[in-house]
Amino acid sequence: MPAAPDRRLVAVVLLVPAVVALALWAFAWPAARTAPRDLPVGVAGAAPGADRLQQQLEQRDGAFEVHRYGSAAAARTAIEDRSVYGAVVVTPQGPELLTASAGGPAVAQLLHDAVTASAPAGTAIPVTDVVAAPATDPRGSVLGASILPLAIAGVATGSAVTLLRLRGGRAATALLGVATLVGVIAAALTDSWLGVITGDWWSEAGALGLTVLAIGGAVAGLAALIGPAGVGIGALLMVLVGNPFSGVTSAPELLPRPVGTIGQWLPPGAGGSLLRSVAFFDGRAAGGAVWTLALWAAAGLTAVLIGGRRRPAAPVTPEPAPSHRPAPAA
Repeated sequence: MPAAPDRRLVAVVLLVPAVVALALWAFAWPAARTAPRDLPVGVAGAAPGADRLQQQLEQRDGAFEVHRYGSAAAARTAIEDRSVYGAVVVTPQGPELLTASAGGPAVAQLLHDAVTASAPAGTAIPVTDVVAAPATDPRGSVLGASILPLAIAGVATGSAVTLLRLRGGRAATALLGVATLVGVIAAALTDSWLGVITGDWWSEAGALGLTVLAIGGAVAGLAALIGPAGVGIGALLMVLVGNPFSGVTSAPELLPRPVGTIGQWLPPGAGGSLLRSVAFFDGRAAGGAVWTLALWAAAGLTAVLIGGRRRPAAPVTPEPAPSHRPAPAA
């Protein structure tokens, strides 16, 4: 058997299990290590009750990052601004819990369990959901599941641009056009039809489209700079790393360090955070995610335009075979 087919056989046998192992690690490891790590929460109320509660939360081995507020109204405002995920208000009647299930149902449940465990046995903890998840998706399942299709759409767009050999301005136009249409269609499905996101319609469409543009631009840009292998690298980065590291199904602060931070630097994580902000919090705390997505999109489009200026390699024309016809007789 020739050497080249042997090498290809070995490459396939080793590469596929390696990709499977990467996928299992990327998806399973963060899920298996879910726990609060410097999760921002608030404590409101007068001393000494509020002081004692703050000390109890801070003694949980770095699980919570406690922010102190002077009143329940201030804590509520902080939740609406996405400065904290929830807050405990100390009142003469006992502690009250403020949550935001729209910010992450898993976090709201975690806070309820933590406050209940700290209260005397048998104490009922009143709970107020300051920013509630929509009744059509109370567990946030649809929003959590929406990032993977967006990542696939972005990778598919970048791959199509590469395979169809669109270059320069045409490639950039294709990326922008697809991202715009996907944003509009996705907003129509999730907001107008299913009603699982409830914010400003055009802001939601913009967040969805910008996410697809950032991912598609990154894939196409890598391919324009380093060749077709860039598609594979981009797909691995966005789908097998960016999606499970996004924290959209729970919260970035519930993932192992530094997974949560890395995930927010990648388009899937930034896109999930931006969509949650515009869908339920009137766009509050969306600035960082917008900048992250904009930088990825700009870098990808720039790479596509730079790659389009390169002249494609000229095809090699084989030299004609020498003629062996006998010379004519004199």
